[in-house]
Amino acid sequence: MEKLTKRFIDALEVPKPSKVGVKVRESFAWDRELRGFGVQVMPSGLKSFVIQYRSPEGRPRRTVIGRYGLMTVEEARRIAHEKLVAVSKGLDPLDSPDSKVKGITVAEVCDWYLAEAEAGRILGRSRRPIKASTLAMDKSRIEVHIKPLLGRRLIATLKLGDIEGAQADIAAGKTSKPRAGSRGGATTGGEGVAARTMSTLHAIFEHAVRLGKIDANPARGVRRLAGKARERRLSRSEIARFGRAMRFAAEAGEHPTGLAAIRFLLLTGFRRMEGLGVKRLWLNTDEGSVRFPDTKSGAQTRVIGRAAMDLLLGQPNTASPYFFPADWGEGHFIGVVRVLDRLCASAKLDDVTPHTLRHTFASVAADLGFSELTIAALLGHAARGVTQRYIHIDEALRLAADRVADEIDSILDQPERAGRPSRSGHPAEPVGADRGS
Repeated sequence: MEKLTKRFIDALEVPKPSKVGVKVRESFAWDRELRGFGVQVMPSGLKSFVIQYRSPEGRPRRTVIGRYGLMTVEEARRIAHEKLVAVSKGLDPLDSPDSKVKGITVAEVCDWYLAEAEAGRILGRSRRPIKASTLAMDKSRIEVHIKPLLGRRLIATLKLGDIEGAQADIAAGKTSKPRAGSRGGATTGGEGVAARTMSTLHAIFEHAVRLGKIDANPARGVRRLAGKARERRLSRSEIARFGRAMRFAAEAGEHPTGLAAIRFLLLTGFRRMEGLGVKRLWLNTDEGSVRFPDTKSGAQTRVIGRAAMDLLLGQPNTASPYFFPADWGEGHFIGVVRVLDRLCASAKLDDVTPHTLRHTFASVAADLGFSELTIAALLGHAARGVTQRYIHIDEALRLAADRVADEIDSILDQPERAGRPSRSGHPAEPVGADRGS
């Protein structure tokens, strides 16, 4: 490929018929600088400027924009540039003015959604403005998956097959990217990521329809991939191995804040960002609870065991409002995943994420005989029935938090120690039925 110039085009040879009598076809030469701009040479010697592109529906298209000799190279280059820019905006130069589909692109409606949601003008399922954390995740899915695959498409031209095709591409890892630099994470694919991205796209289109931005939701009826439920949790023997790995890591100089945060997640069952973001002002030592002004399920008061509270109170008292402060800046610690990965490599544990620690907490609570209702209250699950709304911090729930945290604490620090006294000062009761639910 070379840059198209008058001299280069004049030197192009006319296609010659083959010796076996096969009908000769036109030949093409493409410009090195403007992708999609070229010159067509016919067997008759006629030379014409052309552009080649894909329509908004993904079909390959080619059209002549002028005859060489009647149009200079620079005139053709300017026209080609204008038409190719239009293609990048989701238009098709081959469409007649009467047949052009009017509308906006997927990228434009996604940008509209983010701007409206950030301004608080779009309400989520809770009939409240969408949370900043949810918007951050939506923006990530838009920039990483939706825009690269569908961003230039006009919404009016989208079909279910296009959207399900994008879902298949995400699941296959087409939009995956390795981690760049020393900060941030890798962009992954997979069925779960694909299904959640389609849920985000469907919701964006629904908001746009409801508020009159578009006429119909092209994602309505899309079949989302069924994600595999993560059931990984640590067994008692794995918890013990994990505890030994934590002790070895501490002696080897592993990040103390990361180790403390991981232990806290395991002792409480908190979600990763809940545990890392606990502020000192939120801890109520009298009732042994953390008062979250906002969580995935709204404002909550979450009871924690004494082992977890002692861990918090044992953290260095710094100027940071967080129990687990970042190494620099005013935020909280965020490097827990890397610390966890190193611990699991040392303990030879596979497929362990921060959410695995939450599952492990629930599993230990179930082994101790506590009911699903009590475990749901300890985990901060959203209330799904009238009965669950009556759960509050009483002595029974404190006992449950104490026993679960103490059990995990003792397994982590094997050999087993004597039971930690409960808040009443008496030894913890042996494993048995849940009498407080």
